[in-house]
Amino acid sequence: MLNFINVILPIPLEKLFTYSVSAAEAEFIQPGMRVAVPFGKSKIYSALVHEVHQVPPTVYEAKEIHQILDETPVVTEAQLKHWFWISEYYMCSIGEVFRTAVPSAFLLESETLILKNTKINIDELELLDDEFLVYEALSHQSILRVHEISSILDKKNILPVLNRLLDKNIIILKEEVYEQYKPKMVRYVRMSKLFQSEEKLEELLNSLTRAPKQSQVVLSLFQLQASTKKPIKVSDLEEASSSSSATIKSLVNKNILEEYFVQTDRVIYLNDTENSDLKSLNEYQQKAFLDIQENFKLKKPTLLHGVTSSGKTEVYVKLIEQCLKSKKQALYLLPEIALTTQLISRLQEYFGEKVAVYHSKYSVQERVEVWNNVLTNKSKAQIVIGARSALFMPFKELGLVIVDEEHEGSFKQYDPAPRYHARDAAIVLAHIHNANILLGSATPSVESFYNVENGKYGYASILKRFGNVLMPDIELVDIKEQTRKKRMKGHFSERLFLEIEETLQNKEQVILFQNRRGFAPIVECTTCGHSPQCPNCDVSLTYHQYQKQLRCHYCSYNIALPLACDACGVATLDTKGFGTEQVEQELQTLFPDAKIGRMDLDTTRGKHGYEKIITAFEQQELDILVGTQMLTKGLDFRNVSLVGIMNADTLLNFPDFRAHERSYQLLTQVAGRAGRTQKTGKVIIQSYNPYHQILKQVSTGDYMGMYKEQLYERQQHKYPPVNRIIKITFKHKDYSKLNEAAEWFTKGLRNSFGVHVLGPEFPPVARIRNQYLKNVLIKIPVGQSLPKTKNSIKRIEKSFNAISHYASVRVIYNVDYI
Repeated sequence: MLNFINVILPIPLEKLFTYSVSAAEAEFIQPGMRVAVPFGKSKIYSALVHEVHQVPPTVYEAKEIHQILDETPVVTEAQLKHWFWISEYYMCSIGEVFRTAVPSAFLLESETLILKNTKINIDELELLDDEFLVYEALSHQSILRVHEISSILDKKNILPVLNRLLDKNIIILKEEVYEQYKPKMVRYVRMSKLFQSEEKLEELLNSLTRAPKQSQVVLSLFQLQASTKKPIKVSDLEEASSSSSATIKSLVNKNILEEYFVQTDRVIYLNDTENSDLKSLNEYQQKAFLDIQENFKLKKPTLLHGVTSSGKTEVYVKLIEQCLKSKKQALYLLPEIALTTQLISRLQEYFGEKVAVYHSKYSVQERVEVWNNVLTNKSKAQIVIGARSALFMPFKELGLVIVDEEHEGSFKQYDPAPRYHARDAAIVLAHIHNANILLGSATPSVESFYNVENGKYGYASILKRFGNVLMPDIELVDIKEQTRKKRMKGHFSERLFLEIEETLQNKEQVILFQNRRGFAPIVECTTCGHSPQCPNCDVSLTYHQYQKQLRCHYCSYNIALPLACDACGVATLDTKGFGTEQVEQELQTLFPDAKIGRMDLDTTRGKHGYEKIITAFEQQELDILVGTQMLTKGLDFRNVSLVGIMNADTLLNFPDFRAHERSYQLLTQVAGRAGRTQKTGKVIIQSYNPYHQILKQVSTGDYMGMYKEQLYERQQHKYPPVNRIIKITFKHKDYSKLNEAAEWFTKGLRNSFGVHVLGPEFPPVARIRNQYLKNVLIKIPVGQSLPKTKNSIKRIEKSFNAISHYASVRVIYNVDYI
């Protein structure tokens, strides 16, 4: 009987592929293991085994696998179930989910090796110059890689050269799979067994009288062993004995010392103190905690609506403690890596080394180690904190999922596929594991609150700040009026300027929020009105003064700031609008003695970028922190008494049905950073339209008013949460072909769904990286089956793909578009 396996390949394929295996392999292989398989003409991929069976494929002949890569499964059965749900719900292939879910070190792809064909004689005179360079290099080196040939020839496209050499039979190609993950091995040293007794040791020290450095190493080793009782690292011995590694190496060569290696995790939590006791909950937190437990008994996802600084984290900690007591794992999801920085230290205070962290700033090697620790349910990975990618960890005993700041748009992945929403996917994950799930926010999303009102979610609330601290005073400043009366100092109103001055005199800290990085979004010639544009995208270039550069924030194209206008040649360039860099510069002029920091994508690029800025601000090394929306999300600074919002209008006037909800959430969240201790904080919101309804609701903390208003509008216009939405984006470099293709596809959609199809329309930025974009929105009314709708769309896509003229047009699905 022949044996086969179905595998998931890490490429966007709709179906699983079948490969043949021997009887012995079939007995050994389990679902969730990785195998290297040939795919296409010569490529080898690491694929994931889905099932072992005895049914041969009908359309093609099954190839044999290349090799088995794992001893035990690296992916669990529950994970596979979750991945298939994501693939089906978000209309993407299972291969795309697999590629996103696992650390890239698990996705081994073969590398092409170039070897010289030794079976034929070659006339060197017949070779062209570039062919001869490759041939000569292979005479000195038996194997070359593609990037090495690229550097030898000093050109990027080396394919034509390799093709010519292949045609002439001069080279042969070979595919090789190599492992990317290498465990970290730490070098330790100990005394050889020959010198354990006192007599032998005395003999040894006498024999080393002419080698004082070696004698010092031996003595230091004994002192370290006596004081620590732990294995001694070579690096520690070098430091203690003030010697070099060469001295230690010579002692190892003489068999006086023995060296050995121990595999160690790259990320280690060092806890010098005892774990702190959990803080006791106040009456409001205790009531919320009991409400949450009641809802958990009913197996309902629960929404915790707690105002900013109400102590939601303490409630989470109490729930995590309960989860750990029942010998289960806990997952804590956060929208931003910046938040994990502050939260890790708080959780490690309570739970010590049980906390593991997983997000994209970690290296591939570190992520593999965290993955393996969770998979084997080690004590050091009982609580996993991370951004949305932590959702894909291989939990064995998941008991609790917490999604903090659940309203955040950062939980939605936009590119590449799967375009999933981590909050919704977390609810399904909890259901698969039969775990409890809690969504927390000071400004819940309209969707989540709608689910509470419909009885789908449970509800708990904390509507008083911890320690009965008062909510901050929010003041709206009309900058149109201030500009007219010439009372503005740069982009600062007189009111905001005076408040900053007073706050600094009181030795307190200030946060300033401007949701745009760079110095200015537009550079314009005042003579002819020309503004430098990105050649690849339909946007103007943003000026970054620190680097004296104009940058595109979509494709990272950049040029040096021109000295004169490219269109008319006159040196009359001026900036329009302002970003965080300009606010920082104005502050340095207005408050020369203040220490100012900036937190945006430009200043947090490094692995520890967030940590350095947040720690400096926490320890009051900075007086004023200017930042974009990464400042707004749940950070806890005790000494901040003033928050300034530079311009609220950029948020309110965005072309999106969620603009007002998002503005309310963002402004309320950033206001919540002020006055988190006994003194009442102040928030100053600058706007050209201070009478806007949303700004009034923010200033009075009227969440219910905002919710009812938004829900009414969405019911009128058939938007979520009342209707579901699927956004379809068409992408192509040819403008005419894109228009034609989008019209054809939309016509098919209209035949199926009638008036519920909007578009096709160009988005505000209609070209990115030289690809034109066009969007279609499908509104799915209440009662219409979502799976049937998706099947109808897929049928139209099949007919669309059958037209060769449209084959190159990309169709991108975004389910529950936000």
